[in-house]
Amino acid sequence: MSEKVLLESPSPWLVNLAYPLNSHVVLPLYFGKIEVSGRENIPRQGPVIIAPTHRSRWDALIVPHAVGKCVSGRITWFMVTDDEMKGLQGSIISRLGCFPVNTTHPTADSIVKSIALLSQGEMLTIFPEGDIYRTEQVQTLKRGIARIALDVEQDKPGIGVKILPVSLRYSQSYPKWRTKVKVKIGQPLIAAQYQQQSIKKATEQLTQALENTLKDLNHSNRFD
Repeated sequence: MSEKVLLESPSPWLVNLAYPLNSHVVLPLYFGKIEVSGRENIPRQGPVIIAPTHRSRWDALIVPHAVGKCVSGRITWFMVTDDEMKGLQGSIISRLGCFPVNTTHPTADSIVKSIALLSQGEMLTIFPEGDIYRTEQVQTLKRGIARIALDVEQDKPGIGVKILPVSLRYSQSYPKWRTKVKVKIGQPLIAAQYQQQSIKKATEQLTQALENTLKDLNHSNRFD
C-alpha cells in the first residue's frame, strides 16, 4: 500500500527555520516554564507514532518542541483536523508535514497516508483522544492509532512500529501568557507484541495498553 502513495516532503528550509523558532522564541516568550522529562525514551530511528494527550491548540507546538528535530533530529509529521488545513495557515503547516483528517466524515485517505509514512520509517503525531479536552483525566481513546500500527506491522513484518505515549499538562485549562507546561514522555509500546491474535483483539488490547500508560503518565505528571 505504502509504495503507491505519493507524499510531498516537508520544506527543508521552512523546517530548519520553524523548529528552532518555535523552541527558542515562540514558546519561551509565551509560557512561563516548560518542563520536559523522558526524552531518553524517544526512538531515534524507525517508525514511531507520537500519542499525546490533547489539552490545547498549543499542543501542536509543544509536541515538536518536546520530541522533534531540535531534540531527536527527526521531523514529526502531524495528522490534523481538516479545519486546520485551510487558508494561509494550511499552506504553511502542510509544508511542515501536516495532512488533514475529516473527523466528521472520515475517509481512508488519512489512514493510507499514515500507513505510508510509517512504512517509510517516519515519525507521526496522532492525538488518540481525538478532540481537545480541558480536563486532567485521560479520555477513552480512539482505536485508530493501534489499528494503523498493526496494519503497518502486518504489511511489513519486523519493521518495528513503536507508539510513544506523551502526557501534556498546563497549569491553566485555557493556557494564557506565562502559563506553565509539563511534558512527560513514557516508554514506547511495541506494536508487534500484540500481533499474536486477531486484528480486532490486538487493536483492542493495544488501545487499552496505551490508555493505561497515558493514565499512569498523566497521574505522575501533575503540578505540585
